[in-house]
Amino acid sequence: MNTADAARLIDLPRHARADGAVVVAEADAQVPFAIARMFTVAAPTDAERGKHAHRLCSQFMVCVNGAVDVVCDDGREQRTFKLNRGHLGLLVPPMIWNNVIFRESNSVLVVLCNRPYEADDYIHDYVEFLKLRHTVTM
Repeated sequence: MNTADAARLIDLPRHARADGAVVVAEADAQVPFAIARMFTVAAPTDAERGKHAHRLCSQFMVCVNGAVDVVCDDGREQRTFKLNRGHLGLLVPPMIWNNVIFRESNSVLVVLCNRPYEADDYIHDYVEFLKLRHTVTM
């Protein structure tokens, strides 16, 4: 099962010119899976989103505007990743609880997933997550 150390930052290729820049994220290259879904999240400053884990879905997050902190938690250890550059992506594997904290008012997070939306893949209850991770016993 994945640990918080399995979440990792990936520097995306950035091609800059005088008239702007292009950042590239290709499936099976920088994004280590085939992309099945993409969505964006925007929220007010200090809003907390996410607050869940996925049973099977991997996610690749890029903050394309502003700044967010992503807290990745495996039930024993937490790691916080600052996404504040559009060429920095974060891989969040399955069974890692994540909280996304929006640090600037115009922040936009793009999330690429290796699976389509599946309601049953989400774990919204932290205690249930810990039980599935076997970090608490009842």
